[in-house]
Amino acid sequence: MTKVTIGFGIALILLGAISFFGTGSIYPTALIPAYFGVALAICGFLAITPSDKRRMIVMHIAVTIGLLGFLGSGVMAIVETVKAHGGPLAHPAAVESQAAMAILCLVYVGLCVRSFITVRRSRRAEG
Repeated sequence: MTKVTIGFGIALILLGAISFFGTGSIYPTALIPAYFGVALAICGFLAITPSDKRRMIVMHIAVTIGLLGFLGSGVMAIVETVKAHGGPLAHPAAVESQAAMAILCLVYVGLCVRSFITVRRSRRAEG
């Protein structure tokens, strides 16, 4: 799961960079996905350890970051869409970036939960 975490971190960093430079480097909030990506990538690198306990703690921190990223970006994308009342969006690039971040984070959280369940079942079967 460490490589998956690093991969999703890199994907979020790229999303933030593309959003930032795609909007003319005017809006620093376009870098928010990159900040979440950096946090995930750091967690991924910290989880590369022989200590099962440390890896477990770091991966739980990483999935929490992913969940917060999903909740924050998903809610903001919905709020912006609802505020438009069917009309044109004020900042369509921002809503697209938020939706992409929400999808990436949701997929990451789903993969982490599936991995946690698999590990728990294998430990239960061993012991």
